[in-house]
Amino acid sequence: MAKRTASSGTPATVALAAAGIPFSVHPYEHDPAAPSYGLEAAAALGVEPDRVFKTLLADTELGIVVGVVPVTGMLDLKALASAVGAKRASMADPAVAERRTGYVVGGISPVGQKTAHVTVVDETAQLFDTVFVSGGRRGLDIELAPDDLLVAVSGRYAAIAK
Repeated sequence: MAKRTASSGTPATVALAAAGIPFSVHPYEHDPAAPSYGLEAAAALGVEPDRVFKTLLADTELGIVVGVVPVTGMLDLKALASAVGAKRASMADPAVAERRTGYVVGGISPVGQKTAHVTVVDETAQLFDTVFVSGGRRGLDIELAPDDLLVAVSGRYAAIAK
């Protein structure tokens, strides 16, 4: 995997480059009519859908938290709440998610968010040498090692997908 420089252009790629974390950038032609942005990315990039992860924000009594789960599954809100020590979680309003992260829905990266959030990555990420997450805009994914993703977001693993 080639290391990219800050000139790659999104807050996610800039943050990874600044942290010295190796990653590769994978642009693809985005179709706004695609029913699932994550499955679209997997197909366009020719990778197993289980290796492509989506970034979702949830609201808890402790504040906004981030869950990163495979695009083939769904976020288990009860498990996410438990993983962060909250009693319950509900999906964050999309406008709040955009405002808090600085990204648009469908292009929210777990890396380089405008506001730092507690982040939990589904434990299945550890099954792969590398995973794909949004690079900060629709039609752009970044590939990196799961442990490097945890470092980049100061996150932790937990079983949060269903």
